[in-house]
Amino acid sequence: MTLPLVIYVFIFSYVPMFGAIVAFKRYQFNKGILGSDWVGLSNFKFLFESPDLWRIVRNTLGYNTVFIILNLLGSVFVALLLYEITSKKLLKVYQSIMFYPHFLSWVVVAYMAYAFLNPRSGMLNQWLSDLGLGAVDWYNKSGPWIYIMPLANMWKEIGVSAIIYYAGLLGVDPTYYEAAKIDGASKWKIITKISVPFLYPLMTILTILAIGHIFSADFGLFYQLPMNSPTIFSSTDVIDTYIFRALIDNGNIGMSSAAGLTKSILGLLLVLGTNAVVRKINSDNSLF
Repeated sequence: MTLPLVIYVFIFSYVPMFGAIVAFKRYQFNKGILGSDWVGLSNFKFLFESPDLWRIVRNTLGYNTVFIILNLLGSVFVALLLYEITSKKLLKVYQSIMFYPHFLSWVVVAYMAYAFLNPRSGMLNQWLSDLGLGAVDWYNKSGPWIYIMPLANMWKEIGVSAIIYYAGLLGVDPTYYEAAKIDGASKWKIITKISVPFLYPLMTILTILAIGHIFSADFGLFYQLPMNSPTIFSSTDVIDTYIFRALIDNGNIGMSSAAGLTKSILGLLLVLGTNAVVRKINSDNSLF
């Protein structure tokens, strides 16, 4: 049963690793990957000598850290709420509503957000006008986007994580809850002493995997949602969008490959390091 997935991962995740050598070459289309000239580590200078390095690294790490924390806390909270629902029909309705945003393209979400944030006719500015407040040009003010980005990401992705944690709660032996109720435990005690502790291994594993992608920002979120507005790059520009614009401007595939390889190596080191720390604290909760 796992063979189709193993083949899929091998073809689309392992075979393309051969292309990593482009990071060490001056790639030319007429020569191909193997025929292009070797340039050593010169492609890596593009990222490390960039004057915008601090800004894009700060935004990438900052946003991804906030995403990990908010999605973890929010999805566990929603999973606990779902577990309290006794009606199967209502449960399916809530699950479908929360799962639906995950399948929406960021292009669609971006235009939904634009209808809400439009400087002239957006719903939010109309509400502000009704309250006697001035309209805000959201796509030219960088400050609000440090809140808009996490909220949009959580709205779109929290449903998937919540269902995963809900499935974990379904695996808890009901006798634990029955014994706690007989002993007179409050709902808060049941949650903090039974439900959440049983989710610790799952929370740890998913967090370790998320940390491995902390240098890889969601390109659709950071490119489409702010409409690639240059006036708010200080709050919305991340490594992926910076590399994309650099590739469009100079067409240097080697530089883009070098940046991508750097992110992958750093992500691998973070996964190994985080897993080592978790293994020292509690080996049962570690990924490997």
